[in-house]
Amino acid sequence: MRMHICAVGRMRAGAARDLFDDYIQRADRTGRSLGLGRATLHEVEDKKGGGPAAEAALLERALPQAALRVALDERGKTLTSPDFATMIAGWRDAGRADLAFIIGGADGIAPDLRATADFSLSFGKMVWPHMLVRVMLAEQIYRATTILSGGPYHRS
Repeated sequence: MRMHICAVGRMRAGAARDLFDDYIQRADRTGRSLGLGRATLHEVEDKKGGGPAAEAALLERALPQAALRVALDERGKTLTSPDFATMIAGWRDAGRADLAFIIGGADGIAPDLRATADFSLSFGKMVWPHMLVRVMLAEQIYRATTILSGGPYHRS
C-alpha cells in the first residue's frame, strides 16, 4: 500500500525537515516487508492567499485518485499507537492501494474537503503547528511499522 502525506506549505531545511526525513526513511526500511510503501510527501502552496478553500482545491489535485483519505484534524478521533498500526494494517489487508493523510494549513482543512475524509485523526485536543504535525505523523507511521513487524521501538 502506497502512503501519501498531502500537506499545505513547504518544509524548509532544518530540524523539523531532518526529523521528518529520518522517520520516513526508517518507516520505508521497516515497512517494505510489510507491504507498506514509502510515504511520499506532496506539498501544495497557495501563493495567492485564498485561505482554506483555495488550499483545499490544491490538496484535492495532489490526492491520488481512489486513495483512502485520512484528515489530520483536532476534531478527529484519538488513537493509541497500536490502534493506529492495526488500522493501517487493516486498510492494507483490505486491498487499499493508496492511503493519503491530509494536513491543512494554519487555518486547518476546509470543511468541504474534511467531509470527504474516510477517517479523521487527531493528535490530541491541542492544536499543533502544521509543520510539526508532519513530523509527528512520520514518527507514528514509523512506529506503526515497528509495531506490525514486532520490533522493539514501541514500548507500552
